[in-house]
Amino acid sequence: MDTITALFYVFSFVLLFAGFRVITARNTVNAALYLVLAFFNAACIWMLLQAEFLAIALVLVYVGAVMVLFLFVVMMLDVNIDSLRQGFWKHFPLAGLMGVVIALEMAAVLTRGFNLSDAKPFPADVAKLDNTKALGIELYTHYLFPVQIAAVILLVAIIAAIALTLRRRKDAHYQNPSEQVKVKKADRLRIVQVAAVVEAKVAASAESNPNGGQA
Repeated sequence: MDTITALFYVFSFVLLFAGFRVITARNTVNAALYLVLAFFNAACIWMLLQAEFLAIALVLVYVGAVMVLFLFVVMMLDVNIDSLRQGFWKHFPLAGLMGVVIALEMAAVLTRGFNLSDAKPFPADVAKLDNTKALGIELYTHYLFPVQIAAVILLVAIIAAIALTLRRRKDAHYQNPSEQVKVKKADRLRIVQVAAVVEAKVAASAESNPNGGQA
């Protein structure tokens, strides 16, 4: 066994362990940190496969941005884990069945990629390019339609997330931009006439007549 094969098994073992701990950890913050560990090991495996661009993109995008956002959201919301765990074993059979179906579907799709007899080598002009440029050429020429489908799915997910966030809630404060634009000066500013105040010269008269007005 050479060094690359040994590192592959080490990173794969840590990746599987971290993925298992993501779904079994009781603390949400610990689960997010285990997911960060899984991303790092997946990036290391991609480095072994000479996919440097994918490895760096995984670390920068998911570990550096998405997971930091997840940690901030989890720590700021203070989610009650006990209430979320209620009814877990009640829905466990259906959830387990759906998990098995999804795993079988993924296995049916991914097993085609392990058929090395159908794999086609890169063209000679593309093989001479660096990793990032060759990946861009492949994505936007041979796989342009799947990339567009993925972009549409992400757009739908973004719109759905915004729609769920902007729903009316009693405990949320928000502003209506249309009402702010239509506002007039009289709605925000009121001019009040205040009479002038004349200070009484009590102190001055007291100093001039220390006997309290008596001769």
